[in-house]
Amino acid sequence: MVNYIWMFMAVIGIIFAMFNGTMDEVNKALFQSAEEAVAVTIGLLSVLVFWLGMMKIAEYGGVLRALSRIFRPIVTRIFPDIPPDHPAMGYILSNITANLFGLGNAATPMGIKAMEEMKRLHGRNDASRSMITLLAINTSSLTLIPTTVIAIRIKYGSISPTEIVGTTIVATAISTIGALIIDRFFHFLRIRRGV
Repeated sequence: MVNYIWMFMAVIGIIFAMFNGTMDEVNKALFQSAEEAVAVTIGLLSVLVFWLGMMKIAEYGGVLRALSRIFRPIVTRIFPDIPPDHPAMGYILSNITANLFGLGNAATPMGIKAMEEMKRLHGRNDASRSMITLLAINTSSLTLIPTTVIAIRIKYGSISPTEIVGTTIVATAISTIGALIIDRFFHFLRIRRGV
């Protein structure tokens, strides 16, 4: 569906430029944007490699294990259907920890692994309660240190690239609590309807 929307917008833009005689400007903007996208991607690669390396060091140093121990009591309450020692719980904790450090790209494979384990635990093709909860948490932009955004701000010459950390924490708290409340509300409705 998203592909169709993008295709529709591109076709409308090109037709509009043809009738207004601004095709040269459209071509120029296309090539400039493509060049800029490649430059930003390469710039972000270095940040991602750095933070993935830091995560690996933290993993070997036991920092992730310590963080997992801190978050485990909270996460086991959020996901009561999953046994505490199940592999899905480890992947969920890793996914949440990576998201907290703004490493969405590193968190995605762990989230997929967690979904696979939860599906195996559920034993059916429909989404389980825990799968829906993890999806809600991931889409609530769970982040404490937005490393990718900080890297983009550094790339574009921001005077204070880390000034967004405070507002990010507030936004994360509000969006995550909101996502959990909505998740629990719809779970309660499903129970009442006997679904």
